[in-house]
Amino acid sequence: MYVPKGMIPAMPTPFKQDGSVDFEAYSSLIDHLIEGGVHCLLAGGSTGEYSLMTMEERKQVLKAACDAADGRTPIMAGTSCHRTEDTIALTQYAAEVGADCALVITPYYMKTSRQGIIDYFSTIAQQSSIGIVIYHYPGATNVELDPELIRELSQVEGIVGVKNTTDQEHTCKVIALTKDQTDFSVLTGFEHLILPTLAAGGDGATGIVHNLVPKEIVKMYDLFVKDNDLQGALQVSQQLLPLYDYVEAEPSPGPVKAGLDMIGLRGGTVRSPLVGASEELQAKMKETLQTLGYTANPV
Repeated sequence: MYVPKGMIPAMPTPFKQDGSVDFEAYSSLIDHLIEGGVHCLLAGGSTGEYSLMTMEERKQVLKAACDAADGRTPIMAGTSCHRTEDTIALTQYAAEVGADCALVITPYYMKTSRQGIIDYFSTIAQQSSIGIVIYHYPGATNVELDPELIRELSQVEGIVGVKNTTDQEHTCKVIALTKDQTDFSVLTGFEHLILPTLAAGGDGATGIVHNLVPKEIVKMYDLFVKDNDLQGALQVSQQLLPLYDYVEAEPSPGPVKAGLDMIGLRGGTVRSPLVGASEELQAKMKETLQTLGYTANPV
């Protein structure tokens, strides 16, 4: 069963002015990322505005991602739904169209118990033919999984990783508790914590900035993981620090969509009630991207 590792872009979904999905732009983004050397693609996640789509649109986006990737890189499908049955159904659909694993967020709003969380992920994993990655994002869900609970979940057959979008201390504890499990990966969801997570023994990162500078993100990863060149990796990371800030400075995915427009790809609009990036932020992003050598004509 596929275990996701490495640099994994959380892809935005390009929308046209009329609100429909721009599948041509989506395919171009996927080509851009694969050419940049990324190790997996996250389709239909939070950055992809899945919560603002119909179920049919979500299916179309997941199929489009698998078709465009065409086996060139693995696909992680965002399949989180409020109803357990819907999450299972969408995960099964993702597997049918070619996804390699599924990202599932913790139950929230209608909160459950500790055992309820275990039962939830266990049930989804049991009824899925692809691996399940736990999406742990307490800052968004207000649901905190302690490291010991994640370790318990990691031992459930079919659960292959965690996207741990929380502080570094928590991530380090999860790494320590699961370090001997080769069939379970620990990924950070924060750009600023990519190198600290790798240094602690983690397996990679899903991130927003990856969409804009995939070659640089992969270079940083390779310098650290393959070449054991900490100073080289730090140098790349320091060059990217402003972008780490900018992609989350305003409500996501407005900033990254604006950034894609700047480098010649169509990021598209965002769906209500989300908002696009401010002109001030766009100016900062444009300057940084030009410094990094991205000077394509904006679309």
